[in-house]
Amino acid sequence: MQESFLAPHHDGSPLYVPQQSPSLGEELVIRIRVPALWGRPGRVFVRSLRDGEAHYDEARGPSAGNGDAAWSWWEARVTAVNPTLRYRFLLELPGGDGPVHRWLGAVGISTTDPADRDDFRIDCRPAPPGWVQDAVVYQVFPDRFGRSADGPPHDAVPRDLPEWAVGCAWHEPVQPHGGLTPRQVYGGTLDGVRERLDHLADLGASVLYLTPFFPARSNHRYDATTFDVVDPLLGGDEALVRLVGAAHERGIAVIGDLTVNHTGDGHDWFLQALADPASAEADFYYVSDDGTEYASWFGVPSLPKLDWSSAELRRRFVEGPDSVVARWLLPPFGLDGWRIDVANMTGRHGAEDHSREVAALIRGTMDAVRPGLMLIAESTGDATEDLAGRAWDGGMTYSHFTRPLWQWLSRGAGVTADLNFFGTPVRGVPRIEGRDLVSTHTALASGFSWRVRTQTLTALNTHDTARAASVMIEGGPAVGLVLACFLPGLPTLFAGDEFGLSGVNGEDSRTPLPWGAADGASGSLSAHLRSLTALREASPALRQGSVRWLAADADAVVLLREHEEECVLLVAARADYDGVRVPSGLLPGSWADAEPIGLRLPGGGVVAGTDGLVFSGQGPGAQAWRLPGTGPGGRDR
Repeated sequence: MQESFLAPHHDGSPLYVPQQSPSLGEELVIRIRVPALWGRPGRVFVRSLRDGEAHYDEARGPSAGNGDAAWSWWEARVTAVNPTLRYRFLLELPGGDGPVHRWLGAVGISTTDPADRDDFRIDCRPAPPGWVQDAVVYQVFPDRFGRSADGPPHDAVPRDLPEWAVGCAWHEPVQPHGGLTPRQVYGGTLDGVRERLDHLADLGASVLYLTPFFPARSNHRYDATTFDVVDPLLGGDEALVRLVGAAHERGIAVIGDLTVNHTGDGHDWFLQALADPASAEADFYYVSDDGTEYASWFGVPSLPKLDWSSAELRRRFVEGPDSVVARWLLPPFGLDGWRIDVANMTGRHGAEDHSREVAALIRGTMDAVRPGLMLIAESTGDATEDLAGRAWDGGMTYSHFTRPLWQWLSRGAGVTADLNFFGTPVRGVPRIEGRDLVSTHTALASGFSWRVRTQTLTALNTHDTARAASVMIEGGPAVGLVLACFLPGLPTLFAGDEFGLSGVNGEDSRTPLPWGAADGASGSLSAHLRSLTALREASPALRQGSVRWLAADADAVVLLREHEEECVLLVAARADYDGVRVPSGLLPGSWADAEPIGLRLPGGGVVAGTDGLVFSGQGPGAQAWRLPGTGPGGRDR
């Protein structure tokens, strides 16, 4: 593992590829950093694919005697011939019996020819708006967030509910399993969210992500019965207009949650499909000729799957200004984008695969009716291929951050056996070491372009998972939030994270928020969150900087975010640690210029020597420093 920290480095960030949004045919500057301990390369090439065939561009290095003693920067000019530029590096290094060749791809250094699928990639597409790149996302499950001031008191049960719903007082426990689970309705509304927007702003959130707000036959509303109106239980259309307007006044964008893989079995389209096999709607679903069987999400009968080979479905749902996708982005509603539910499954059924077509149609409609919006794909496993291309800004995925973070900070045997570990048959959450956290994160983030990586959500948990507080060691969620804000990606909070709420699965995590009692309670992370989001907002390194891992052992990891204006070094730990060493050759500039950053967590200390740094400290905890900026040639700024 230590050898990988000392290897040549490239990550596709602006420090290495200044043109992050190239046009087709544009010549790009692509850089690589080579540590001095590797020796001065004889030659360095960038191998790219042009129309599927390999092409080599030689890089130029610093002239003899120039550059930094610790590393050298090499720079090539490469033309983006295709919409996605895929590339890797070939280094010719000095060896005892002649030159030695090494490859550097997205998964790291290799002595043998790597596969093209492991190349770095950059997409030719317009730049995203700044608010998308710098977002801090706050996710709300509307029924559980808050009742409005003119609603029933918290000790009362909501009235005038539909036949499927069971009203609950705000303090009643959520049922994590069983038939009652999707039927419990607590009376949270969109006006209840609007009245608490100052809470989001205080935490530093800049994007409000609402789970579905369409009418349905469940509290989660992923079984929509129509996409034409806002559920009256949540306040109807006018409540959404009020919420979005109030959020925009505070500089908070609002995105919705759209299910394009399936509808509910009570949806107008599905009922028409069953009633009239000759109707256009009959082609919207995979229904047997006799109407008795149909495909559904994971075989759940209430969630019939949509057939995206239907041109009429495409027209109504995703194409043009009159589509469902467009309608809610335009006045009077003005949503700022969509999170697409189970995007990885959408359009895929047996031998059929319309996934990329549907994604492109959604993006095309959004760009046509109102450019500069956010489009996030849910893809809960390895999302590398699903997030490739020009459609998605980023993803809601668990593979490269949430899962390995849970395992590193897991209670191990202390985790309840019935806790859902991302749908696996594994009981509890097995522990891994810090070096495994680093290797897993690196491997599963390597397939993303830098743009997608930095716009993919980094969440401790969501409405579909257990709560971090039920998984992690005491103090673990606070460390996890530090990593969520220090690693590339969009820090994402699920409402209640700031209060330290618990839950053994997604349903159990949808706890009504304990307003008035939680902010000062034991386990509250509100002040910690406020300090982290403020730090991130003020730091170009944390928002835009490249990332290098510098060290890892069982209980502590060290990472560095680098930017031309500043660098930020972080040590994060799950337990007390001592003797975590970072060689001097890995550091930008002089440690004498380092300034401590307060993190409101147990910290530690560092001993600086001629050969590097040695860290020790308490855990769970974290300590961080700000260093001068860096750039090609190792120049300090």
